[in-house]
Amino acid sequence: MKGKKIHKGLCTLIIACTVSYMPLNYAYAATKTELNNEMSEIEEQIKEKENEKTQIKNEKSQTLSEVESLIYQISSYEREISNLTSEISGLEDEISSAQERLVQEEENYNKLNDQMQKRIVYIYEKGEISFLDILLGSSDIVDFISNYYLASEIAKADSEMLDEIERKQKEIEAEKQGLENNKNQLEQKRTTMQQTSRALTETRNLKNQKVNELSEKEQETQAEIEAYEQHKNQIEQELRRIAAAEAASSGSTTVITSTPSASGYIRPVAGYPITTGLYYSSGRYHGAVDFSGSGISGQPVVAVKAGTVVTSTAAINSSGNYYSYGEYVIINHHDGTMTLYAHGQPGSRKVSAGQTVSQGQVIMNVGTTGNSTGPHLHFEVRVNGSRVDPRPYLP
Repeated sequence: MKGKKIHKGLCTLIIACTVSYMPLNYAYAATKTELNNEMSEIEEQIKEKENEKTQIKNEKSQTLSEVESLIYQISSYEREISNLTSEISGLEDEISSAQERLVQEEENYNKLNDQMQKRIVYIYEKGEISFLDILLGSSDIVDFISNYYLASEIAKADSEMLDEIERKQKEIEAEKQGLENNKNQLEQKRTTMQQTSRALTETRNLKNQKVNELSEKEQETQAEIEAYEQHKNQIEQELRRIAAAEAASSGSTTVITSTPSASGYIRPVAGYPITTGLYYSSGRYHGAVDFSGSGISGQPVVAVKAGTVVTSTAAINSSGNYYSYGEYVIINHHDGTMTLYAHGQPGSRKVSAGQTVSQGQVIMNVGTTGNSTGPHLHFEVRVNGSRVDPRPYLP
């Protein structure tokens, strides 16, 4: 009886979470908005079932709990492998392009160098003509000026050719260094993916061993949990694919213009107020401000000032769940300040570490990942690494 109660409760939870599940043949144009809405509905349904889920977890068998944890770990490994595969593909493309550019640069360099060698041989064989030779060999002042100009142009061309050869040498060295760096990154990514793949295989084997210990009803439950995780991962992958396609088709980044403050900052979310300040109402230190309000979920989050992205990541634990800042981005503005944007929607980050961003550039969308009780943007300003009140910096 107790086993049936456990199964019934778990099934209710999982079915509620996966009620919108469908075969993901996204060739039939599921839109980004529809996918985001579907993801939001899943997250809302999970929240509504938190109490029920807690009760079920207390009742279900220890083995099923272990299997569920392994399923989340497998899902996390699969996401990591998917990301690594994309990064490896990008690096391979960049290496291929760099090699092509390097071949072309070396061809251009060899042509210039060959021309200069011929010029040196010519000068050696004929002897360099001095300006005194030009003066003495000229029939009149007009002929002298003409010969002088011709000699000057030849000397200028020689100098420009030498400068061009030097520039080409530097370009080739820089291209070789960039190519070497990319190859090193590629090797590191491949090593990481091999390690992750091994961990994935080991975790799957362990999960299969544990599944064999489950009852028939519990095996049905674990299959439903796996279907839910697969569905969620497919949605996230499709959202990333759509975002990449949008970026490729537009050929540019989205920038939202606004009037900056005296400090040169704009607001990270337009049209929404600050609802929590540097301290919570309880007096506990917050170290940030929160922007929230009706309809804020999915709103674009922008860089308050131009800078360089130092972090763009998702805080996900070993069970595949968000914690802490969730999806977040940190930007260095190179003026002694850095800004942090947290709790973005799953998969909504549009920038990566090392990328230069302009003021008003969209970096992610407002969500509620991590330690968050509802959709809002957690925004920090850090001076020399320490959190300060962001409000004086904002318009």
